[in-house]
Amino acid sequence: MEIQKNVGTLDRLVRLALAAVIAALYFTGTISGMTAAVLGLVAVIFILTGALRWCPLYRLFGLRTCGR
Repeated sequence: MEIQKNVGTLDRLVRLALAAVIAALYFTGTISGMTAAVLGLVAVIFILTGALRWCPLYRLFGLRTCGR
């Protein structure tokens, strides 16, 4: 079973860039505690959805940011 991609190139790059910003904020000590944990989880989700080019929420709502 192949997962049908629903995340386009620009969307993917934005997700990966945001994950990198969150990582930088964490490693510089700008965020910590619960904020770091929540944003860390968001960053992991962004990395996974960017790498797989598939977002379950997009599928749920019938959205696509990539060409057909």
